[in-house]
Amino acid sequence: METESEPYVRLATLRQLHQVVADLNTARSLADTLQTVADGVVNGLGYELACVNLVRPDGDLVVAAFAGNPAAEALITGRVGSRESWERRLTMGEAWGALRFIPYTEGWILDEDDVPQWYTEGPEPRFEDEWHPSDRLFAPMYATGSSGGELIGVISVDRPRNGRRPGAWGREALQMYAFQAAIAISNARLRANMQRALVRLEREQQALRASEESFRQAFEYAPSGMAIAEMGGDQHGRILRTNDALCRLLGRPASAMRRYSFSELVHPEDIGTLLRTSAEGGRAELRFGRRDGTYVWVSLRNSVVADAADGPRFLLTHVEDIEERKRRELQLAHRASHDSLTGLPNSAELRARLSARLCRRPHAGQPSTVDSLDAAYDNSGLYAPGYAGGHGQGVGADPQGDGYDHHVHTIAPPEEAVPDDGTKGLAVLFCDLDGFKSINDRFGHHTGDAVLIEVARRLTNGVRDGDTVARLGGDEFVVLADGLGRADAQDLAVRLRNAIIPPIRVDGRAVRVGASFGIGWAHCGMSADEVLHSADQRMYIEKRSRAKQHRRAG
Repeated sequence: METESEPYVRLATLRQLHQVVADLNTARSLADTLQTVADGVVNGLGYELACVNLVRPDGDLVVAAFAGNPAAEALITGRVGSRESWERRLTMGEAWGALRFIPYTEGWILDEDDVPQWYTEGPEPRFEDEWHPSDRLFAPMYATGSSGGELIGVISVDRPRNGRRPGAWGREALQMYAFQAAIAISNARLRANMQRALVRLEREQQALRASEESFRQAFEYAPSGMAIAEMGGDQHGRILRTNDALCRLLGRPASAMRRYSFSELVHPEDIGTLLRTSAEGGRAELRFGRRDGTYVWVSLRNSVVADAADGPRFLLTHVEDIEERKRRELQLAHRASHDSLTGLPNSAELRARLSARLCRRPHAGQPSTVDSLDAAYDNSGLYAPGYAGGHGQGVGADPQGDGYDHHVHTIAPPEEAVPDDGTKGLAVLFCDLDGFKSINDRFGHHTGDAVLIEVARRLTNGVRDGDTVARLGGDEFVVLADGLGRADAQDLAVRLRNAIIPPIRVDGRAVRVGASFGIGWAHCGMSADEVLHSADQRMYIEKRSRAKQHRRAG
């Protein structure tokens, strides 16, 4: 959770959090879910130790799962701490949102209570936010996801890998994870109850009426969507029964739902995911169609209900609305990768897209005899990075194991002095606005921001759908346009410059900016920064060479 101000670090953290949350719901039993919760803290949230304390029916908490240290796991797993001691811990210390942090300066008074705990040793902190071995951090889990609900357990964490107390982003990630863990544990209990109820319906004919009523209430009044569908045969996936929550979610009455199969309700792009889930059981996130033609993101979990004699009979499906979570994830991802003013991809996103096209090995012909002998004595036993192929591998092979198997090399068209051979490449147009600073100085940042927004719009309208227009910062923009020759790239630069030149009206005032473009070419063997630097240098060469009277200024 380091360097939390860096957008790409937040995006990477969000991806880790998304992955461990996704793992929560793949567990088949409550015990597996609890262990997955503990493992997720260690594997995805950056802590070395994690413990899941589950509330028992009598109110006390038992250590139900542990991750990170086998010796500590063997020592305290299965031990019980009283509810009174736990409530004391959850009311003292510092409140970090829904989390509770007890610093080492206060935690000594807890050493003698009956809550199972482990002890770690280490030096005194050297700076204010350094983690002390006796610091304690707890993440309560509530049935409704908030502190107003019933407490179902507490996650205890220790020893952040970066050695520091978590900052705002790390705290939010742990808090979100505890929220999702509570849902997963509650759903694991619900699935277990549902499976037992359904098995009783098939096997206990004498208790059929009582079992049916028990199942009906649990099914009908479940807060999230539930459905029963056929499994196998021509009618596989046909919906047999739904509860009110699912009908409300999709805006369809129960009578209409029975006319559909799940494959007819799911978004066309998600059919493959649905088929894999319904064939094997398990969990998937996909989109269901509403009656009004819109789609809603749901978390779908299938349990295969089997009969001992006849084999699988039907699917019990739990459908949870995750539209809001998906929306937040997309918003966070967009903020991390796009400029807040213009909405264009930002510098980090630009470099990511550019790097995705480049490998570390420049495209080249077969090595010479001398080069081949040199490569034979290389430590790796492979050709040097300057060559593609080697040891019988063709162009685009991956002798260095850098993830570019069957990679199509990005190459640049020939230099202007060389006859055009029709080669197309990835052009990088570096744009710097002329006269923008004077507009900012004369009319203020409000006018300057309006100019940048309009320039971004004109650049976007002037390129093809597959091209990228990004803002590096200030008045610098970059265009990535693939499949262009040198003449094509020069024509594009002229068109974009001409699109920028017309006056821009802001608050009834017309202002003008010009633009200087530098054209660079990306090719394998270069880094993204090297490509951008090359285009930047060419832009400055053009800016210096153009006469002042040809520059447009506001």
